[in-house]
Amino acid sequence: MDQTQDSKFEDSFLPMSSIGSGIGVAVVPDVYCYTDQIVNLVLVGNPSETSEFVLIDTGMPKSAEQIKNMIHKRFGESAIPKAIILTHGHFDHVGSIAALLEDWDIPVYAHEQELPFLTGKEDYPPGDPNVDSGLVAKMSPLFPNHGIDISAHVQPLSSDGTVPNMPGWKCIHTPGHTPGHISLFREQDRILIAGDAFVTVKQESLYKVLTQTQEISGPPRYYTTDWEAAYESVKKLEALKPQLAVTGHGVPMSGKELSTGLQYLVEHFNEMAKPESGKYVN
Repeated sequence: MDQTQDSKFEDSFLPMSSIGSGIGVAVVPDVYCYTDQIVNLVLVGNPSETSEFVLIDTGMPKSAEQIKNMIHKRFGESAIPKAIILTHGHFDHVGSIAALLEDWDIPVYAHEQELPFLTGKEDYPPGDPNVDSGLVAKMSPLFPNHGIDISAHVQPLSSDGTVPNMPGWKCIHTPGHTPGHISLFREQDRILIAGDAFVTVKQESLYKVLTQTQEISGPPRYYTTDWEAAYESVKKLEALKPQLAVTGHGVPMSGKELSTGLQYLVEHFNEMAKPESGKYVN
């Protein structure tokens, strides 16, 4: 493992935490959402029925020990995931993956179009501070945007939509925020793991991030580079009529609040989500 990837994260400016940091909740018995500072990661697996589980995303830099402790509390001291599934490769979703893979010899799966950012071939575009007046947006150029190299572990997800070690779940390509962004959906109970295709907090606002004020919002503006694709992805997810959504940022949302909020986001995407100006707009 190339430890220079971790050192880049260590030396970078990182955003503040939130009141939800360190808190986990089982939204259903086999879907556990855990907040690491400002981002959510998910464990899929029911500890009362099995010792096997999958980890969705790997949180912020410097959080590997915290993540392992959370897993041990839920699944036991010797527990490790069967695999890691990445919704995408931004720093707050892969921040601890290199450190975790030092101890875990397990596969990592991501969409084929995300692999250049996970194999050291490309960096993400830098954050755009001009998309919103919120302080997080203004700080975004300071956030890490480099790719990482986990080529020894990462492999592409199947094009047929199946998800390794997650029977009943479907992988949905939801680009816009990044080229290879994915979401995960289980039709049986209409649970959606949306990543950053949309979120349930206004991620550009430092106050709302800190307080975890709940509201349906589009993908984080400062990192989203293809707004037409982002709109199509939100439409695709709304059409699934999810009953519960765990997003990359914000508190899980369910029921009528989710359905009406998603529908409103689709109908008013340009006003609610898309910035009026910015380097990635048009």
